[in-house]
Amino acid sequence: MRDLGAIYILWYRDVLRYWRDKMRILSSLTFPLIFLLIFGGGLSGAMGPLAQGVNYAQFIFPGIIGMTVLMTSFMSGLSVVWDREFGFLKEVLVAPISRRAVVAGKVLGGATVAMVQGTLMLIFAPFIGVALSPGLLLALWPMMFLVACAISGLGILIASHMKSVEGFQAVTQMLVMPMIFLSGVFFPVGNLPSWMDLLVKINPVTYGVDAIRQLFMNLPGPIALGQAQDIAGGHIFRLSLWGHPMSLLEDVAVVAAFGVVVILLAARGLSAQE
Repeated sequence: MRDLGAIYILWYRDVLRYWRDKMRILSSLTFPLIFLLIFGGGLSGAMGPLAQGVNYAQFIFPGIIGMTVLMTSFMSGLSVVWDREFGFLKEVLVAPISRRAVVAGKVLGGATVAMVQGTLMLIFAPFIGVALSPGLLLALWPMMFLVACAISGLGILIASHMKSVEGFQAVTQMLVMPMIFLSGVFFPVGNLPSWMDLLVKINPVTYGVDAIRQLFMNLPGPIALGQAQDIAGGHIFRLSLWGHPMSLLEDVAVVAAFGVVVILLAARGLSAQE
């Protein structure tokens, strides 16, 4: 019960800090929206339809949702560094609660904030011809939350070894943008050069983006990405691993396994701070 209370308090603290910072809410939408406007709006005409009835903006929109969740959840690690610098983390670590409870509270807080940010991005769906339905939302929210938990765990794992905000931000710049660009957010993941294909496959974000895109593909709507074929007749939107098209459940399994590993390592990393 003590651990559950600690998880709730840490979750509530992060969510409350987010809710009170309205500028943070707005600014967190700016970067993904710029990508959507520049890549989706600016390049959609130049790229032409990727498949029958599917333009480039509609293709990248699920990826933009995944990118928003990634960026927001990864930055949850920043709060750990701030808490260390201001002494709050030390007080938490000396409390009679498990390190896993500390990490769980921080992960859930970061994942909740990331899921809210991803949901806010859905406001722009009608402007690019993507219809939303209650079924789509009910399927998207658990998937976004799972991806956010995994990436929050990664952010906290890295933050557990950082001594300064500047150090964490430097690592963020080295990791986040490559993970975004090598996850299939902006391009189909089939028919890639072998070196890029390897980087895409070992990137855990790839499987989260693929899962989110599959939800848009398979549920009813004005665009049926699941039935889209390229000119050559091959599927261009599904991630394949060693020639095997990944199903939604397989993507979920990969993301969940990655999340469990990084969260356990993050708890171990915080234990080393004692």
